Amino acid sequence: MANLLYNGSMRKGAALRAHSEEVSALAEENREEKSKKIPMIQVKNLYKVYKVGDTKVYALGGVDFTVYKGEFCAIVGPSGSGKSTLLNMMAGLEKPSKGEIVIAGKHIEKLTENQLVAFRRKHVGFIFQSYNLLQTMNAVENVALPLSFRGVPKKKRNEKAVKYIKLVGLEKQMKHMANEMSGGQQQRVGIARALAVDPQIIFADEPTGNLDSKTTKEILGLM
Repeated sequence: MANLLYNGSMRKGAALRAHSEEVSALAEENREEKSKKIPMIQVKNLYKVYKVGDTKVYALGGVDFTVYKGEFCAIVGPSGSGKSTLLNMMAGLEKPSKGEIVIAGKHIEKLTENQLVAFRRKHVGFIFQSYNLLQTMNAVENVALPLSFRGVPKKKRNEKAVKYIKLVGLEKQMKHMANEMSGGQQQRVGIARALAVDPQIIFADEPTGNLDSKTTKEILGLM
């Protein structure tokens, strides 16, 4: 089950008062539900500080949040606000300057590089803004590639790749090379690739940033 966070306003105080009891009841229900859930990601007092000459630049300053198993979480903010930095640190691609990142019970910030590689292979799928497909491979081969790194036999990984290519609606493009597909089709391949490894967590870094509004709607619906 996913949580929806909505930022809006109500013009009439009467309407707000009429909804106050309902809002309180929903908040209490949400607290009760979360108490039964398993935390999948816990970010605690997270800082990322860069040095530019003698100046300290705070990309992140004291970030705290928890994402529970099964939740869909969106990180939003203006360009340069640290969204990609936060995502990279949760994925173990960057080290925090201070703070804790606990994913599936493991302190990511304390893992060695080899441990991080093993962790990502076991737990994480990625969807990138720039798709990151190999241009010399077709759709099925691109989806199957991460499975080869996990030691999955060729026959089984090809079967899984075909399964997820069909899931994202690209049956007719299975043998198309990456450069023969549109941006939306390439991103669908990227989603299939992320799903094929059966990850506990999928990190999507601006997955619709290079797409038009119509394709963006389709990709978000698919996700």
